[in-house]
Amino acid sequence: MNKIAFYIMNSKGFYVLQNFINKFGSKSIEYVVSSEDKNIQKDFFDEIKEIAQKEKIKFFNRFEDITPIEKGFSGYKFAIGWRWLIKDERNLIVFHDSLLPKYRGFAPLVNYLINNENLGGVTALFASSEYDRGDIIAQKSFEINYPIKIDEAINQIEPLYFELVDEIFTNIKNSNELKSIKQNESKATYSLWLNNEDYFIDWSWSADKIKRFVDAVSYPYDNAKAYLNGEIVKFIDVEIVEDVFVENRKRHIGKVIFIKDGVPVVVCSDGLIGLKDIRDKDDNEMFINFRSRFV
Repeated sequence: MNKIAFYIMNSKGFYVLQNFINKFGSKSIEYVVSSEDKNIQKDFFDEIKEIAQKEKIKFFNRFEDITPIEKGFSGYKFAIGWRWLIKDERNLIVFHDSLLPKYRGFAPLVNYLINNENLGGVTALFASSEYDRGDIIAQKSFEINYPIKIDEAINQIEPLYFELVDEIFTNIKNSNELKSIKQNESKATYSLWLNNEDYFIDWSWSADKIKRFVDAVSYPYDNAKAYLNGEIVKFIDVEIVEDVFVENRKRHIGKVIFIKDGVPVVVCSDGLIGLKDIRDKDDNEMFINFRSRFV
């Protein structure tokens, strides 16, 4: 019987694992490896562990030494949402949040949304010594319609992950050759990892881009942030407000210009944004006065 192993994280990994078991059964899985993700509010580690244990599938945290298990397993390994090197690259297939060769690297879906891309997708590729440069097995795409928050985009992309897993595993079961093509290096772009500083708003951006940024790092990510009077403010939801002519605009970026129906309106380099929902670091709703400036 052909079996596979999963290296999975977050909601996409959980979605695939759950649907894979429903279609192919738990006996098709040799083992599951997962890890917690402290960079997001909901990482699905507990859910992945729970379903694996319920289905009596061998489960490992990535910090455990699984070298003997890997060496003794000759089947295909599927990596979904995985961010670390898997030492044994034999039969390793990586599933990546972009239409490669664009957006190689980390947080590609976040950067897709910030950059106003109109087509997103998933790529299944063979692992290589350099990240996301392996030969492409298959791709699935979806249209992005704005405005869209990251959790909505994730909901749209999760079924594409399973469609690819379904197709590839069916070929493996049927002993069909997994065909692949090389990537076009001339079209490659790279998406870098995010740290705490990357969640802060760049006030040189237009109102449109700030709106997309706020939506792109919303739940399950840690939300867009800015400083107000030396304190961190989280931006949960913002809206585009009709622009006005601001004298010496560059000198006043980040300032509140109006409060309309209780919503502070902030000057951007191009356009205005209304702060529909802002919170302090403890997630308490904030109400600010007219003479406020975000940096």
